[in-house]
Amino acid sequence: MASHSILSSERERQLVEQVLRGDRGALGELLGAYHKRVYHVILRMVSNTEDAAELTQEVLLRAIKHADNFKGDSKFSTWLLRIAMNLAISHLRRTKVRKTVSLEHEVAGQAGADQATPLKNLIAQQREQTADYRVETQEQIQRLGLALEALEPSLRSVILLRDLQGMDYQQIAEVLAVPLGTVKSRLFRARLALRAQLNGSLSAESQDDHER
Repeated sequence: MASHSILSSERERQLVEQVLRGDRGALGELLGAYHKRVYHVILRMVSNTEDAAELTQEVLLRAIKHADNFKGDSKFSTWLLRIAMNLAISHLRRTKVRKTVSLEHEVAGQAGADQATPLKNLIAQQREQTADYRVETQEQIQRLGLALEALEPSLRSVILLRDLQGMDYQQIAEVLAVPLGTVKSRLFRARLALRAQLNGSLSAESQDDHER
């Protein structure tokens, strides 16, 4: 998995050790390092910038309040993203938020993020292109965003962690607190559902063009 932290592995290890000793300053540095990542993961889930900002603040507050619950038996980022995903999924199920967010917006400071995953290949290519190609790409991004929003939260979460965050199956299992087999089955179902949504949108567009 590509690194999403501005901290070196050694610095992160030092900070985690200090957190385990009750150092709140070290906790603040860790939260500051992961703040943007948490925000953008939540944004991909809830598709609303205001809700994402509020939920991110709630994640940070809960991390501060429950810092004693972090035992160091997983990566700090895993523990933090578990809080973020729990809040985002609860929010979606409670409010049924279905708003579009632009998926081409990249997280600042994520140089080195995995560019080889299926969704990344579609949304992260910003080279010199013809006007027609740029329009086609934007249409693909919009269709993808709407298709992702149509997925159930449990399916959306696993495909975002895998294809946009570049996590392996074990890391996803730790974030979502589910068995490894569940991650694999959910990812399989999520990709089938996503493909069905995309095929459906393309079929609808073809029908519209034909009727014109």
